[in-house]
Amino acid sequence: MRLSSSLLIKSMLMLAILSIAGLQLYRQRVPAAFKLPAPASVQTTHPIVGIHTRLMGLDEATIRRTLQQVREMGATTIIDLFPWAVIQPRSANSYEWTGSDMLIAHAQRQGLSVIARLDFVPAWARPANTNDRYIDPNHYVAYADFVAAFAQRYVPQGVRVLQIWNEPNLRFEWGDRAPDPVAYANLLKVVYPRVKAVAPEALITLAGLAPGGPTGPIDPQTLSVNDLSFLEVCLAEKPPFDAVSVHAYGAINPADQAPEPSTTNFRRTELIHALVVKAGYDVPFYITEGGWNDHPRWPNAVPPPIRVQNTIAAYTWAEKHWPWMQTVGFWQFSLPNLTYTYADNYTFVAPDGTPKAIYYAVQQFTQQN
Repeated sequence: MRLSSSLLIKSMLMLAILSIAGLQLYRQRVPAAFKLPAPASVQTTHPIVGIHTRLMGLDEATIRRTLQQVREMGATTIIDLFPWAVIQPRSANSYEWTGSDMLIAHAQRQGLSVIARLDFVPAWARPANTNDRYIDPNHYVAYADFVAAFAQRYVPQGVRVLQIWNEPNLRFEWGDRAPDPVAYANLLKVVYPRVKAVAPEALITLAGLAPGGPTGPIDPQTLSVNDLSFLEVCLAEKPPFDAVSVHAYGAINPADQAPEPSTTNFRRTELIHALVVKAGYDVPFYITEGGWNDHPRWPNAVPPPIRVQNTIAAYTWAEKHWPWMQTVGFWQFSLPNLTYTYADNYTFVAPDGTPKAIYYAVQQFTQQN
């Protein structure tokens, strides 16, 4: 029995629709042509200086201008967030590489190294009614596959340092539930071999932890876990990693203030390093967040001249005393818009691209002999 012509047309239309939908779901998107500048290199006498940017997802003109300013400041390295939810928004079978391709291509043209922070969970990879920081064991493999795909694409381009998650000792960053250092260690155990299988040169980096915090027992209502306590429990699980990220905020304290477990200061980094060495790891360190704030009314801020003084002193301290420290990348180069909060006063450049005093001070430092 032959199909009627109308039924045949409907069938063909349905097949075409399904084919288009399938391509949308599965195809690897081809990046657009970018407007890249001529190749340049960073001129600096202090290559330890880096900076945390937040450029992924911004327009190309802003990315180009910002990275040129980063290079001209004398920073050699940027740290940026490459969200899983942006690169794999629809399913485990499709990728949106255009934004990350553009950012990394522009960084390379400016002669900048890139440290990639990898987190933010897409909706398809977490239970309903959870937020984009929620990662459960059922989706560890999916996250590992994403990190492996990222590594396979970008490690050959020089993006070797891959930070796995961000501040997992905070309830907010662990999906609005109590932080779990054992679960974080288990996540690393799934990610590490998957990435090394496709990109052996990748450096899987322990996430930077929010400094300080309460030292009491962890219960379902816990908002944060002390960074040293969290790290001790995590390290006891023997997770595999190649490097450590640190969040080295100075608060109101000078850069050279001695570390002490109850104090948040720049040299708290030494306490983190001591715990990692004690656990048997001999790995490089990267400061991927940190620094000082100069808001006039925030209680954890310092006056702008003190911020400048502490920032330069911190770079100098790291160079002289920490041979294991590869990069000091403070928070945050710029914001796309003013927030009218203390967050505006961590930046080195205003949203319109106007450099602040801290920018010029760092630039002068990086050009000194």
